[in-house]
Amino acid sequence: MAAAELTITTTQIPGLLLVQLPVHGDARGWFKENWQREKMVAAGLPDFGPVQNNISFNASVGTTRGIHAEPWDKYVSVATGKIFGAWVDLRAGENFGTVFTTEITPGQAVFVPRGVGNSFQTLEENTAYTYLVNDHWSADAQQLYTFLNLADPTVAIDWPIPLDQVVLSEKDRNHPYLDAVTPMDPAPVIILGANGQLGRALTAQCDSQQIPYQAYDRSTWDLAEPSGWPLKSLRGARAVINAAAHTQVDAAQIPEGRTLAWAVNSTGVSALAAACQHAGVPLAHVSTDYVFDGTLPLGQEYPVEAAVAPVSVYGQSKAAGESAVRALRRHWIVRTSWVIGEGNNFVATMARLAANGVDPTVVDDQHGRLTFASDLASALLQMVLGDAPSGTYHYTSDGPVVSWYEIARWVYEDTRHDPDRVSPISTADYTQDKPGQAPRPSNSALDIHMIKDLGISPGDMRANLSAYLSGISPTLR
Repeated sequence: MAAAELTITTTQIPGLLLVQLPVHGDARGWFKENWQREKMVAAGLPDFGPVQNNISFNASVGTTRGIHAEPWDKYVSVATGKIFGAWVDLRAGENFGTVFTTEITPGQAVFVPRGVGNSFQTLEENTAYTYLVNDHWSADAQQLYTFLNLADPTVAIDWPIPLDQVVLSEKDRNHPYLDAVTPMDPAPVIILGANGQLGRALTAQCDSQQIPYQAYDRSTWDLAEPSGWPLKSLRGARAVINAAAHTQVDAAQIPEGRTLAWAVNSTGVSALAAACQHAGVPLAHVSTDYVFDGTLPLGQEYPVEAAVAPVSVYGQSKAAGESAVRALRRHWIVRTSWVIGEGNNFVATMARLAANGVDPTVVDDQHGRLTFASDLASALLQMVLGDAPSGTYHYTSDGPVVSWYEIARWVYEDTRHDPDRVSPISTADYTQDKPGQAPRPSNSALDIHMIKDLGISPGDMRANLSAYLSGISPTLR
């Protein structure tokens, strides 16, 4: 038996993929790699993370099952026999009701995305129909199914064997017709830390792009208290984006703050990673430049593979959280720096001081790039919804690496105030009367080429700053 090459082709249903499998045979029988993650992902299948394998044995020709749309992805094939497969898009959108049919033998498989109705009819006796899914079945999950009648006249599936001559369950015989079906919404993105600068930007992006999401703040999902988490919300989620963290860098240096920083940034993140693993949901976790010691010479930028060497409790707890997330097969760690969004932040403070006639002194020996929360939110959603490869990435604005002092001067300039009102000071002089302050990296520059390789283009920092300031209340300009 000649083996065909592994090929993957698209269908008229978006995301529904037809797979041609190499089957190797001789006098003894045949062999195939029914699912081989490395090869199939390289060929174009989503890295969907199957967690369960099911087999449906069908003794008779004409056994017919479906049409069931489930809240997870499926990868269907046959071990023995032959089927006529029919799929109907039952997801909300312009493709609702689109149909694709084909025959499947052991040499074919079909990837079925969440929300696409799946059905089949056996064409040979003793057909073993097998499928992988990326979530575990449960009674709760079954409440999220969408069903369609096999005989629906609108989709008009041309069954090889008429339905009045087949073996069919009573449930399948009585599913609703298309005009009575409620389309399945896309899987929601879970956002943690919804009240923070990044969390607010994420929810705003989801609202503007009509991306389904569920947002949780500390009152509803406290990383320090895993026993109170609404874990059922993870079922069927597209991904979790963890924008929550204990970010009080100086407070983390004292005993009480140290305990909280580790509870949130390390222990809590470890529990979150375990919960995502159990639910089969990928995790996007936001980390920080503070995992590095900041001693890299100016002019150099930290690559993603650089060894972490945090010098503050905050940085140490965040580095530990990263290690926990890496245990997940499907994850994204996104390190960032100097985040500016809605709420209190350095740029808003400088704009307010300028408007109030204050001449600030700002450190000139800490260097890096700003990150605007709205841009970071957009990048995170592109990574999650685009199924970017798992791994660690850096994201900041693009452009030259500058000091806080230089940024303060830009703020004064853009708000039509004299930038010479800003005076430079060294970190050592600035902190000499402020005991207990955590050490800051002197070089926070992150190499962002990997995020660019994904097709995500961070905007220029100087231009982004001007745009951000133009949106601040006129009283601050």
